[in-house]
Order: sequence, then C-alpha cells, then structure tokens
Amino acid sequence: MTRPQARPPIGKIVVLIPTYNERENISLIVSRLRAAVPETDVLILDDNSPDGTGAVADGLAAADGQVRVLHRKSKEGLGAAYLAGFAWALERGYDVLVEMDADGSHQPEQLPSLLMALSDADVVLGSRWVPGGSVVNWPIHRKALSAGGNVYVRVLLGMPIGDATGGFRAYRASALRTLDLQEVASQGYCFQVDLAWRAIRAGLSVVEVPITFVERTIGDSKMSQDIVNESLRSITTWGARYRLGQVRSLFRREPRWHRLGG
Repeated sequence: MTRPQARPPIGKIVVLIPTYNERENISLIVSRLRAAVPETDVLILDDNSPDGTGAVADGLAAADGQVRVLHRKSKEGLGAAYLAGFAWALERGYDVLVEMDADGSHQPEQLPSLLMALSDADVVLGSRWVPGGSVVNWPIHRKALSAGGNVYVRVLLGMPIGDATGGFRAYRASALRTLDLQEVASQGYCFQVDLAWRAIRAGLSVVEVPITFVERTIGDSKMSQDIVNESLRSITTWGARYRLGQVRSLFRREPRWHRLGG
C-alpha cells in the first residue's frame, strides 16, 4: 500500500446507508450512529423497499436535521446505490464519505477509529481479516468463503489488502474524485473490490483498521448465490486481464543483453 502522508483536516462527514427491507434495523443503526459520532450527517439510500423502510427513514429525517433520505425507484444493487450517494454528497461539498450497512453488522461505535486513520490516508477500510479484526456469529463456511475470497482477490489482482470485500469504509472526497466513478459498472459486493483496486492503482493511500463484524440478528441477509457468482466472474475477469497485461509487458521489454550493449 502507498505510504501514508499528511492530509488536510477532516471536514464535513456524511455516512451513506443503503437500505432494502431494513424497516426493523434502520432506526436503531441511525440512533447508534448519531450517538457515536454526533457531528456526522446521515444519508439513507432506500431502493423503494416494499416493507416501508423509506417511510421510516422519512420519519427519522423529519425528527433530525442531520438525517437525509434519497429515495430510489427500484432495487438496482449495492454499487448503484452507493454511486448515487457519492454523487449526492460530492455535489453538496462533503469532505468525507463513509459506507456503512444498515443491519448492525458494522458497529457505529468503531467509526471514530476509521476517521482517525483517515487523517493520514485517502481511503480507510474497516477490516475483518487483519490482526485485531474479527467476525461474530458467522458459521465456519461463511468465514471460509469470505477469507478465501479475499485471498483469491490478493492473488489475482496483486492487491495488498487483507479485506477488499468489506463494506465499512471511509473515503476522502478528493480520493473519490480521482477514481472515474462514471466508469464503475460493478454491482453487488464486487463493487467494494472494484473501488479498492481503483484506489490502489491510482496511487492513493489506502490503510486498514481492524473491526469486529457482527452478523445481523434481525432480518434477512442480502447475500445470495447470484451475488457470489457475479463477484467471482468479475474478479476473475479483472485478474485475467491484469495478469495478461503483466505478461505482455514482460515480452515488450528489450532483452537484457541488448540493454547492456551485447
């Protein structure tokens, strides 16, 4: 990873929370977040949840001037929701944009540690798979899938990150403006890999902070076989292109004997 350098002070912060059928969770997570980091604003990104999450979010916004709601027409995937949130926040001059799940798996009480690390970085990833990180209430097969998937990412993409698939992270607005967000088409959880890899390739300072990930206790997980398959296909394609590019660059180099004048 790029060596951290001094960055401007952290200014206006907004936490982006995508929702789809999170009626029972959204009030609790927003309450915890506002208590843990009172200076942050909150943007709820609701994908027209049929369970009425959007109406609950509107109630939260009506009661708290630091909470906003962006209503989207339909469920279009995690990546599309975050891209819409990024655009909204960048247009309004926020300096730091935070990604956080609505189901309580990302603990708002750990956000201060991410923001502290951002003082010397462009991007901070909350990591389950670095020393000090952990996962609570996951069966062995889920842990193996996540940890193994991150090993696969590191091997294929050559990315020195322990947890590239995690969704608790903080970006400086200046970093996001360098990442060609209009070119991002990935959805699902490979969106997180896509942005982390773009940040690394752009030479941004990316650091990881250990977090404790807690499996949701209310509602259903949005993870599905389709999401896993999409991520696998996308990451394999990116990795194949990346490694093929490395091979081609080797063959384009002049032979060593020629460079030495032989």
